[in-house]
Amino acid sequence: MSDETENLIKPVEMVDVSQKPVIARRAEAMGVIRLQPQTVDAIRRGQVTKGNVLAAAEIAGILSAKRTPEIIPLCHQIPLSQIVLSFEVAKDSITARCSVSANYKTGVEMEALVGVVTSLLTIWDMVKYLEKDAGGQYPHTRIQNIQVTKKWKDE
Repeated sequence: MSDETENLIKPVEMVDVSQKPVIARRAEAMGVIRLQPQTVDAIRRGQVTKGNVLAAAEIAGILSAKRTPEIIPLCHQIPLSQIVLSFEVAKDSITARCSVSANYKTGVEMEALVGVVTSLLTIWDMVKYLEKDAGGQYPHTRIQNIQVTKKWKDE
């Protein structure tokens, strides 16, 4: 084998989980969107032009978690049992949490992460007109701290 052949990048492949047992699995992910306090106030008062921000973010997070294999190429199609999105509203931020469960052969961390990220992006989309500065930029708006906070599986 030549040096050129040894240095080739391995092609991608979906992991074979056919021999793994079906077990209960759950994962929780979270993330934060930083907003201006007046934007958070508008969300609380229901005064955002596009409507109920947290309801839309919840639906978007659930729908996207269900479609994770369409977004991330090598993810398995997992029959999800439950997806729960929740939000904690603070003075200048909203924390989103997504909990996903399934009985399957592989975990649901990616589904929880996709749910969180999509819910935060939906919030940003719905309030971007309130967050823009005079130059059309977003100097205060940030999505951060995206992480898997817990994962469980029955053994």
